[in-house]
Amino acid sequence: MCRWIAYMGSPVTLDELLYKPANSLVMQSRESHLGVEPINGDGFGVGWYDEHSPIPGLFRSVEPAWSDQNLRELSLHIRSGVVFAHVRATTGTPVQRTNCHPFRYGQWLGMHNGGITGFSTLKRDLQMAVDPSLFPLIEGSTDSETLFFLALSMGLTDDPPAALAAAVGLVEDVGHKHGIAFPMQGTVTVTDGQRLWACRYSSEGRSRSLFRNRDVSVLRAQYPDNPVLHGLSDDTRVVVSEPLGDLRGAWLEVPESTCLVVEDGQEELLPFAPAMSVA
Repeated sequence: MCRWIAYMGSPVTLDELLYKPANSLVMQSRESHLGVEPINGDGFGVGWYDEHSPIPGLFRSVEPAWSDQNLRELSLHIRSGVVFAHVRATTGTPVQRTNCHPFRYGQWLGMHNGGITGFSTLKRDLQMAVDPSLFPLIEGSTDSETLFFLALSMGLTDDPPAALAAAVGLVEDVGHKHGIAFPMQGTVTVTDGQRLWACRYSSEGRSRSLFRNRDVSVLRAQYPDNPVLHGLSDDTRVVVSEPLGDLRGAWLEVPESTCLVVEDGQEELLPFAPAMSVA
């Protein structure tokens, strides 16, 4: 499917996240350990926030992340405390820039790893539920972008967990009406640049992998000689499709059917379930 990383914490250059870790996202684009496919070379994207604008910057390309020289150059110079990055393995839709994550709406970014089963069959019904004012903003052809705009239509900017639950609920409802037993699969994350929500859910209860870092202060006490940990603030939070390294105890799995909320350096795990359609 895909691999992604969401980062909130001390400002770092992008190469600290995308290249330097032993199992960096660029490394995962070439050789993923926990993904459905080991190679995620159907494009990439990175979004970041800075002091210049509440609207995040966005760079996406259809090149494999491991061979894109522009990404390598930019990563040495762009510095941010909130970063979304994604490497893509297509599930059937074209390899094109508009199909690369993250997707952006105003100050919001969204990413997805997984898929909507039978999306070509469900696409019309799902996109008809997108708010008419938002529909023209859908640029690509992926199930992931449709899911993002469904969540926006259902109140993402006001109540992200409820909106995501409603969007997933609609996917399951439409899928079941078309005879699809397990319509939804994946991990989804969104941010407004101040807060982050990451949900892990699948219709069959076997979601794609998702991890979060253990509290940095705890890791610093466990590994006092590790220089990387001393450069991060205690409130740094990293959410990933798979761990960026093998430091023992550094990574905690996000449970199945859970929404992780990160705000002001604190995190909370909430149960996540699709909101049932009232239609």
